Amino acid sequence: MNEIQNSMNPAYLFSAIVWGAVGLGFFIYGKKQKSAIPLIGGIVLMGITYLVKDSLNMALVSLAIIAGMYGLKKIM
Repeated sequence: MNEIQNSMNPAYLFSAIVWGAVGLGFFIYGKKQKSAIPLIGGIVLMGITYLVKDSLNMALVSLAIIAGMYGLKKIM
């Protein structure tokens, strides 16, 4: 699929909205708690919706980012 057709794909749009909202939640949480890990992770989660153009890959990358944030938080 080309770029325009993929951006109108309902699965892609739903995934982008869901993962963008999760990223916004992490961003707001990190800002209020003054914690860098969820703040930066939220920004990355929101930005990933612009970089990954497949809903399955977007979900896998987003889950990997969340797992990485969890791991970093446990270490620190």
